[in-house]
Parts: sequence; C-alpha cells; structure tokens
Amino acid sequence: MDRNLTILIAEDDDNYQVILEKGLRDIGIKNPVRTARNGQEVIEYLKGFGEYGNREANPFPSVMFLDLKMPRASGLDVLRWMREHPECAVTPTMILSSSSLEKDVQAAYALGAHGYFVKPHTLDELKALLRAAYEFWRFSVRPPVPSKCSM
Repeated sequence: MDRNLTILIAEDDDNYQVILEKGLRDIGIKNPVRTARNGQEVIEYLKGFGEYGNREANPFPSVMFLDLKMPRASGLDVLRWMREHPECAVTPTMILSSSSLEKDVQAAYALGAHGYFVKPHTLDELKALLRAAYEFWRFSVRPPVPSKCSM
C-alpha cells in the first residue's frame, strides 16, 4: 500500500496555496506536494500532458485538494472530466472551497468528490483538517495509482 502519498493542490490563490503547503509541512508531512493554479492545469497534470509528462518530476497524485472556484476550468469541471475518465475518477479528491453553498456541496458530491471542506479561517484549523484528511487517506486501501489518465 502506498504510504508516500503524492499530494496535488489545485488552488488559484497564490497566498492560500502557500498557506496550504505550510500547513502540510507544519504537521510533519514530507510527501511530495505538487500544485496547479487552475482547473485546466489539473486536467493536464492528470493526463501527464505537456510539462507534466515527466512522471518522475510530476508523480500522479495519490490525493488531491481541489478548489471549487478556479479559472479556465472550475473544480466542478475537473470532477466532471475525472468522472469521464474512470482510471482518474478513483483518485481521492477533496474539495477545499470558500463556498458553503448547498448547491456547490451537492454538485461536488454528485460529480464524485470524496469530501467537501470549507476553507478554515485559522492556520490551526487548517492544520487539523489537513492532518485528519492525510491520516484518513494514508490508511485507506485505494486502487493502484495510474501513471496518467487517458486523453
């Protein structure tokens, strides 16, 4: 079982991306962390397309934190794309959004999100959320990680 989870953070806010990475490091996570700034980059990363073609430098994610409101393709668009590519749809994907709207939560779960979290207001709350999510997925039995999703 893969204990060395590669974490993909899909977040368009540079400041929040830094805070997420800091939160992971603060709780002792030494796993590879990769980032994408918009939904289209996430899809390209999952496909292993373009700059993401080198899987040694950009390993396929074992777990993904996905912002809902991103440019070029929203988190919902990414979930929709993943659903159309079954080898990717099994990737544990958690929404981390500022939106707590019921329609967003329902849409995310309907499209296959494995969890939905509203972005915490403090670093301590964020670290608690990251720790719980990491521990859950670290001990979960998951399908093998693909090398890439089909085009």
